[in-house]
Amino acid sequence: MKLRKTKKKIRDYFEITGLSEIARRYFVMNSFDGALTMLGIIIGAFVSGVIGHRIIIGTGITASLAMGISGVSGAYMTEKAERVRGLKELESALLINLKATKHGKATRFAWFFAAFVAGASPALASMFVISPFFLTAYGLMSEIQAFRASLVMAFLLLFGLGAHLARTSDESMWKYGVQMLIVGMITAVACIGVALYVK
Repeated sequence: MKLRKTKKKIRDYFEITGLSEIARRYFVMNSFDGALTMLGIIIGAFVSGVIGHRIIIGTGITASLAMGISGVSGAYMTEKAERVRGLKELESALLINLKATKHGKATRFAWFFAAFVAGASPALASMFVISPFFLTAYGLMSEIQAFRASLVMAFLLLFGLGAHLARTSDESMWKYGVQMLIVGMITAVACIGVALYVK
């Protein structure tokens, strides 16, 4: 019974705040950032001749942590400012204090949830992309195999994000997926060029 009430309360919060759309945007944008960042890291390491799994994992984890903290703090501050402004405008129009009401609680839930999604999505995307290197750490895959697998994982994730956007907009999955892949390929070529230049 308590779980049912909690689920209903959360559904109400989503409906009141329009949180689904905002969370979806944060998820796609920040996962995209995480995937491209890791793509740049593994390509830069490979071209530079430094493809040791310890370096990739260490760099990947620290970059994921940085993106996660950035995503959480940035979304929290932004969403809080916007939501508080909207709540104050509504309070001014209604001439009542809404902080203790369902609307006020939904507003607070919205900025915390948005911050969680914004922080978790790039970190999870990053870990997904470099996950083959964890297998290398246990001797289950060579470093060159892990590099290739990570490239595949990055492009699969990019295509998946494109397909998710296509579903949201009721457009062609292949069209959006391929567009995301093209961005990934452009990123890969640019990273290769930079890595070769500074090598």
